[in-house]
Amino acid sequence: MRPGFEKIELLTNIGPTIAKRLHQIGIRTRSDLEQAGPVAAYLHLCASFSKKRLPVCYYLYSLEGALRDKHWDAIPESVKQKLLEQVRIREPG
Repeated sequence: MRPGFEKIELLTNIGPTIAKRLHQIGIRTRSDLEQAGPVAAYLHLCASFSKKRLPVCYYLYSLEGALRDKHWDAIPESVKQKLLEQVRIREPG
């Protein structure tokens, strides 16, 4: 498979539930996730599957970790903070 076009469910941190939800919003490959970005993908998932925020560790950080090929818990705290700030800025209402 060409780099970037790995199926989303083959990436680090992406289990069956997250993969299914990502498929439902049109994110099927690593390339799709890169194009959307973890913050936009997370916000789209929240809007589609929850009336409130989904857990950031299992969704937002997992998406970032998938792109970095790292477990979500291994992402530096400074990166996690920046991701949260971007979510707060872009959240509706």
